[in-house]
Amino acid sequence: MTVTKMSWRPTYRSSKFRNVYGKVANREHCFEGISITKNVHDNHFCAVNSKFLAIVTESAGGGAFIIIPVTQTGRIDPHHPKVCGHQGNVLDIKWNPFHENIIASCSEDSSVRIWEIPDGGLRRSMTEAILELYGHSRRVGLIEWHPTSSGILFSAGYDYKILIWNLEIGEPVKMIDCHTDVILCMSFNTDGSLLATSCKDKKLRLIEPRSGQVLQEASCKNHKVNRVVFLGNMKRLLTTGVSRWNTRQIALWDQEDLSMPIIEEEIDGLSGLLFPFYDADTHMLYLAGKGDGNIRYYEVTTEKPYMQYLMEFRSPAPQKGLGIMPKHGLDVASCEVFRFYKLVTLKGLIEPISMIVPRRSETYQEDIYPMTPGTEPALSADEWLSGLNRGPVLMSLKEGYSRPSKLVFKAPVKEKKSVVVNGIDLLENVPPRTENELLRMFFRQQDELRRLKDELAQKDIKIRQLELELNNLRNSPNINSNNNNNSSDNSM
Repeated sequence: MTVTKMSWRPTYRSSKFRNVYGKVANREHCFEGISITKNVHDNHFCAVNSKFLAIVTESAGGGAFIIIPVTQTGRIDPHHPKVCGHQGNVLDIKWNPFHENIIASCSEDSSVRIWEIPDGGLRRSMTEAILELYGHSRRVGLIEWHPTSSGILFSAGYDYKILIWNLEIGEPVKMIDCHTDVILCMSFNTDGSLLATSCKDKKLRLIEPRSGQVLQEASCKNHKVNRVVFLGNMKRLLTTGVSRWNTRQIALWDQEDLSMPIIEEEIDGLSGLLFPFYDADTHMLYLAGKGDGNIRYYEVTTEKPYMQYLMEFRSPAPQKGLGIMPKHGLDVASCEVFRFYKLVTLKGLIEPISMIVPRRSETYQEDIYPMTPGTEPALSADEWLSGLNRGPVLMSLKEGYSRPSKLVFKAPVKEKKSVVVNGIDLLENVPPRTENELLRMFFRQQDELRRLKDELAQKDIKIRQLELELNNLRNSPNINSNNNNNSSDNSM
C-alpha cells in the first residue's frame, strides 16, 4: 500500500517582484500650482506619455485641461496656456498610443475632440481642435483608444451608447447599444478583438466590438462592479467593486464563463472607488483607492491562489486620480517597472511615484523588461474594421526606447453638416446641460442680438441716406429743366 505524504511547504512562491517598493519623486520633480478639477466624476482626469502630462483643470465656463512637458517639473505658472475649446466640463482625456502629440478629450457638451499638441508644449491657449466629433445625444463620460489599430477611438456617453469612431474619416462607424444604464468602464484585451464593460445596471459584459454582440454577461448581485480590466493574455478579467456589506472587493473572472467569479476577495471597509492597473509584462496588479493614499500590489498567476499579495505603498495624501506612464517612458536604468502620476487636489500637486525592483547590478535587466507593446500600430483603421486582428507591435526597452513614431496624424477635412428637423438645425442647437453652459449661451445670444441691432441701425442710417440722395436728385434744377425741355419737345 502506498502512502502519499502530505507536503507542508508554505504556499508562498519566490518572486522577483516581492520586494518592489514605491518611491515618491523629490519635491523638485513634482508638478505644483495646478488648479486640478473638483469634478466628482469617477475618472483619473490625468493622462501621461513620454512627452507630456495632461491634467483636467478647474475653469470658469467651459472645460479646460493643461498640457505640461514631462521634463518641465516644479511650480507651474498660473497663466500657463490651456486647451479650452469645450463648452462643458471635460470628463476624460487620453493620449493616442501611436502619436504622442495627439490627445482626445470628451465633455459634458456631448462632443469628443481630437487635439494636436506642438512639440515642446503650448505657447498659447488652444481653442481649435483638429477634429470635433458629434454623435452622442448626452454628455460623454469615457474615451478609449484601440490598443493596436491607429485611428480607432471608442467613446461612451450618458445616452448608454458606445460609438466607434474612424478618425481617418472623422465619422462614427458603429454604435454598440446593449447597455441599459451609464457605462462605468471599458477595457480591451491585448489585440483589441474583445471589449469588456462595467455598467451601472450591475452587469459585466464581454462584447465583440465590431458586431456589438454580447458574448458573455454576468449579473453581479453580490459584487457591484465598478471597474474592469483584462489581465493581458491570461483569458481572465479582474473587476473591482463593492460587496453587499459595502466593503471594497475584487473579483477574478474567466472570460469564457462569466457565470461565477473564480475568486472574490474583500480588500477593506473604505468607501472610495478602487482603480485597478495591470502590467502584463510583470503580471503585477496595482489597486489604488480613490480618496485614500494606498496602492496595493499583487502578482497574478494562472494557477491557485491566482493572486499573491506583495505589498502596499502608503501615503497620507489622498489621490483623486492617477496617470500611468507608458512602458517606453520608464527609467530602465533604475529598474523602474511602473510609474504613477498622482493627483493631490488640495495641494494642487502632481506627484510621480515610481515602482522599483531593487537590483544591485547596473546592467539592463532582461528578465523584468520583456518585449513590450511599442508606439507603432499593428493595423490601420480600415483593416481592423474589416475584421483583422493583430497583436501589438513589440519593442525592446534595451536601447533607444524613445524612438519617435514615424506616423503623421492627418485629420480628415469635414464639411459642416446640418440635421434639420422642423426648421431647427439640431447640431447647431444642442441644448445646454450645465448652468455655466446656459449662461454662456445666454451671453452669446445677447452679443448676437447687440450685433444684429447695430447692423439694423447701420442699415437704417444707410436707407435714410439713400432716400435723401434720391430726393436731392429729384429736386435738382438740372433734372427739372431737362424734364421741361422734354415736355416742350413732346408738345411740338
